[in-house]
Amino acid sequence: MKIISLNVALPSTQLYKGQEVLTGGAKGAVSRARLRSHNFDEDGQADLVNRSELEKAICVYLFDHYAYWQRVLDFEFEPGAFSENLTILDAFETEVCIGEVFKFGEAVAQVCQARQPCNKLAVKNGQKLLSKWMVRTGYTGFYMGVLSEGVVPMGDAFERIERHQVRMAIADVNDVAYKRSYGLTLIEQLTNLPEYPAVGRALFAERLEHLRRRQQPEEVSR
Repeated sequence: MKIISLNVALPSTQLYKGQEVLTGGAKGAVSRARLRSHNFDEDGQADLVNRSELEKAICVYLFDHYAYWQRVLDFEFEPGAFSENLTILDAFETEVCIGEVFKFGEAVAQVCQARQPCNKLAVKNGQKLLSKWMVRTGYTGFYMGVLSEGVVPMGDAFERIERHQVRMAIADVNDVAYKRSYGLTLIEQLTNLPEYPAVGRALFAERLEHLRRRQQPEEVSR
């Protein structure tokens, strides 16, 4: 696994198809950047409601997916097009798991959750259904939290240094989150996975309780 592109941007007003949008998604490639606890230097989020958590300090997207989108949408995407901080080679959602720890440059970070594609991403790329297509394909990327700050150079290795005993792949999380899977065991594992954000665990706990109630046999009245 390798960093193909390192992308940062501070929030700015961008004009997308005649619409002004305040976004931190207009990211550009840099040769190196220092990773802090919340984000990279010279990087930031416009949406501080949904992107301010420490568990979303780094957005990662897979370079291998670019060929698919370019073929399907007949559009030439450059690294950073999906507003990711790290464009990575070979870090597939089916193989990267919640809680795994990676080292790149001087920094160390932990996989925390799957990415939830937003509408700004669709507007940015001129494809109004792009967010829905990303969810449907499972090509979402993922978020990471910072364990150790440091300088990260473009082109450095993205090295897995610690696996998690619960093999909960990003693809599994997407299947549960977008209701492609209703497996009680899988949802229960997510509910009890401390590396997953507390808000998400609470939502999965509610769903688990609801599914269990539905599976209970109805009492027969006498």
